Amino acid sequence: MAKLAELEKKLLHYTGKAIADFNMIRHGDRVMVCLSGGKDSFTMLRILRLLQLRAKVNFEIFAFTLDQAQPGWDDSRLKAWLVQNQIPHEVLTRDTYTIVKDKTPEGQTYCAMCSRLRRGIIYRYAEEHGFNKIALGHHRDDLITSLLMSIFYNGEIKSMPPKLLSDNKKNMIIRPLVYCQEADIAAFAALMGFPIIPCSLCGSQENLMRKRVKALIHQLAEENPKIPSNMLHALSSVKPSQLMDKDHWHFKELEKEQGSGESESFCWDEVQAAFG
Repeated sequence: MAKLAELEKKLLHYTGKAIADFNMIRHGDRVMVCLSGGKDSFTMLRILRLLQLRAKVNFEIFAFTLDQAQPGWDDSRLKAWLVQNQIPHEVLTRDTYTIVKDKTPEGQTYCAMCSRLRRGIIYRYAEEHGFNKIALGHHRDDLITSLLMSIFYNGEIKSMPPKLLSDNKKNMIIRPLVYCQEADIAAFAALMGFPIIPCSLCGSQENLMRKRVKALIHQLAEENPKIPSNMLHALSSVKPSQLMDKDHWHFKELEKEQGSGESESFCWDEVQAAFG
């Protein structure tokens, strides 16, 4: 079990660092942990439970699972696991599966409508039950994949923020696993033997753009293992002056600053040295 202990320590470290870096959880918070039944959400709940038991900060966690009435859905083992680990929880049944299947045009992915319906139910539940934080299980690889997808297909530089206030200002979304690698999460989940519930919506569509982008990142990482971590770092190291967004950099006013700085004579010295 040495491997399990090693992975747990690593995940605890990076989750704790993310929580501290972005002030995700504070004393007295009531955190609703969205447990979809997948490896990511199970790992997040397990790590948050360990932090809750060990941390000096006093906060509450509650596991919320949405049963979307997918064919073959069986949450009996999930419920047993929650009871065994003494985690307060609720499984709420809402038939969004039928809506998504009926309303999604042929050839398009289910993800957009599915996530929109699911998000609405989650937000309302949190508001009605007084939870001031909603924890989602997105990890490092989700963030960098979303970044490339946004660039490639939407023409925007954006991803999933570690902390987000909803448009109506009523819900605070946190992503405690943003520093954690999917490979570590998958290995940890397998060793823990979580009662995973497969998704028969997204999992049934093989040609998703997200899968293609993930494959691209994986291919690049085989050539240079630092690429995924460099991409994550890029999300927190934005340089507006090196981009083209007129709303975030004063390109039209730069002439006013021209000539006001110190001379960069060292550059000229280097040129002279290079060309004799």
